[in-house]
This record gives sequence, structure tokens and C-alpha cells, in this order.
Amino acid sequence: MRQRDELDAQVNAVRTFERQLKDNIELIELGEAEGDDEIVREADAAIAGMMQEASRLQIETLLSGEADHNDCYLEIHAGAGGTESQDWASMLLRMYTRWAERRKFKVETLEMHPGEEAGIKSATIMIKGHNAYGWLKTEAGVHRLVRISPYDSAARRHTSFSSAWVYPVVDDSIDIEINESDLKVDTYRSSGAGGQHVNTTDSAIRITHVPTGIVVACQQERSQHKNRATAMEMLKARLYEQELEKREAAANAEAAAKTEIGWGHQIRSYVLQPYQMVKDLRTSFETSNTGAVLDGDLDGFMEASLASRVQGYADRSAE
Repeated sequence: MRQRDELDAQVNAVRTFERQLKDNIELIELGEAEGDDEIVREADAAIAGMMQEASRLQIETLLSGEADHNDCYLEIHAGAGGTESQDWASMLLRMYTRWAERRKFKVETLEMHPGEEAGIKSATIMIKGHNAYGWLKTEAGVHRLVRISPYDSAARRHTSFSSAWVYPVVDDSIDIEINESDLKVDTYRSSGAGGQHVNTTDSAIRITHVPTGIVVACQQERSQHKNRATAMEMLKARLYEQELEKREAAANAEAAAKTEIGWGHQIRSYVLQPYQMVKDLRTSFETSNTGAVLDGDLDGFMEASLASRVQGYADRSAE
């Protein structure tokens, strides 16, 4: 039913465009025949708006991957650098949360480890919405921030690194087998806000998949049983994402491996000092409106990355 609804929406969008275009062309012809410049201007403006909407929908046709329509998990990890990097990690978390809110997606916090003084060491959230994974998958990688540190009394410029890791929520149509003997399960007390019960009982769960070394954790619920169930779903998603990566690496001839959070590995730079610039190092897409980007205006970067991926596939197919 979900697939049917999505296809139905796509077909209806095309039919709506055809009808609106025909109506506006008729209005222009009518306005020109009667010498009514106002009607012509209004119809021209309507067609210009349709062109913008068509461009947006054209980008969405690039979201045709196996799991692109799924909800997704997003992990943020601070790199080396203590408080500065942990603050940058919390800024990244807010940026993606604001992006999701702009799209009316639902965001759930599954796990969070606060920094010693400020920011976060790591966090995991679930983002629920149509094409959530398809949009966010291009955001996986290391993000670099350059700014005057608010934690440096000498007001010196600092460079910080944090990483984002994105993987799809596995739905019921995907069967992932996991052997219990391959798992190491640890319980611990939740960190951060959450109430007396959450902070004084070992309800949080950490599961390590020994063969792959994948580690997932959840502290969202008061119930250890519920946290374990959520952590198992996260583990299935990570294993599935790993398989998708292998397939993409074979087709793309470049492994999307998770690398050291530091110099030489970043996908995007956010420079706040001495000038204002956010630049994606894979597509060269850039903007000087750093405030808007940090407030969740990421669509331009995502669209450029998606288009670049599709073009890359096309070029290799031609070869």
C-alpha cells in the first residue's frame, strides 16, 4: 500500500502539472488576444513557480535506491579536540534536527552522551519521514568547523571535526538474520536528563556485533526490554546499511568507508572565521549564508550530492 500511494502521488503530480501548464498557456493566449497584460503576467508568474516545483520533484526522482524511501538513523560523533569538538557535534545535531523539522519529519532521540563541559560526545536519533534515508545518506562523513572558539580565552581560531553516520531503518520486508551467539550485550545507567528512574537503574543497552565490530546503544526507554528491542532494530539497520555500502562500492568503485575523524577525510567545511563559507568538498557546492545552513537549510547540498552520484553512475555506464 505504501508503494502504491507513492506511485499514485507521482502520477498525480505529473497530471496536475500538465493541467496547470495547459491552463496557464490558455490564459496567456487569452490575455494576448484581449490585450490584458495583467493576465499574461500572472500566468507567466504561475509557470515560473511551476518550473521551481518541477526542479524539486526532478531531484526527488533521484531517490530511487533500494532503501531511499525508508526512515533512518543518524549518529553524530565528536572528533578529537575535547570541548570544542563536542560543541561542534551538538551544533551538527541541531542542524539536522532543524532540517528534519523543516520537512515536517518526526525526530526521536535514542541515545545521547553529553560532553564534560558543553556539547555532546555522541548522539543517535531516528528521523521518520518519506525519503528520509534517501536525502540524508549523502550527509555521512566528517564535517569540519573553523571558528573563533568561545572556549578559548585568547580568542584564537580553532578547527574542529565531527562525523555523521546515516543508515536506513529496516522495515518488515527486509529479513536480517542475527545469531545471538555473535552478540555481546552490556547494560548501563542512562546519562543526561531523564528522571530519577532513568538515571538510577541499568536500563540502557549496548549491543556489540562481534563479527563486524558494530556497536549500537539505546537509552530512550525506562524499560531495559524496550531498549534492547530498539537496539536490535538499530543493529539490523547497521548490518543492512553495511550490505548496501558493499553493493554501492562495487558499482561506484569507491568505498564509502567510515574513516578517521580528522584532516583529509572531511566531506564539508563550515568556515565562520575569518570569512563566512560552507563548501562541500565532493561537489564544490557552496554558500556564504552559514547561519541558514546551521539552521537546517541543507537541501542545496543534498541535491548537489544526489545529482553527482547519479551522474557518476551514468558516466560509468557509458564507459
